[in-house]
Amino acid sequence: MEKNTHIDILDRKILSILVKNAKTPFLEVAKLCKVSGSAIHQRVNKLIDMGVITGSHFSIDPKKLGFKTTAYVGIYLENALLFADVLEEMKKIPEIVQCHYTTGQYSMFVKIFAKDNMHLKQVLSEKLVAVRGVLRTDTFMSLEALIDRDVPIEM
Repeated sequence: MEKNTHIDILDRKILSILVKNAKTPFLEVAKLCKVSGSAIHQRVNKLIDMGVITGSHFSIDPKKLGFKTTAYVGIYLENALLFADVLEEMKKIPEIVQCHYTTGQYSMFVKIFAKDNMHLKQVLSEKLVAVRGVLRTDTFMSLEALIDRDVPIEM
């Protein structure tokens, strides 16, 4: 049996509510959508099964945990064939919170949270460039995140 892959206006309304606060109780979502709680439960399960909803999480302010430096690093690889091996090593560096496979001059682009500039220097010089296959890096420091939002849910 083929899964339903249609997302209608009710699904989009549910998503727009939950993306603002994933902890919103289903009964409150139901009230806002003017449907039953079980309808919301069924719709959310459908959206999970379809892969539209991939999880829920709490957002943590890294600065509150002492990570005051945010950097983006473009990574040049010695050889594109080493990509998978380099990726596995990147996963072992806890300060790397995102890794993107990119087009353009870099093979990879990562986001790093560090406690301060010295910690960032340590991550770059002792961890990142020590990964076999990394040829060199370009580092960009973020001074402030001015926009940080989810994809818009159009109705």
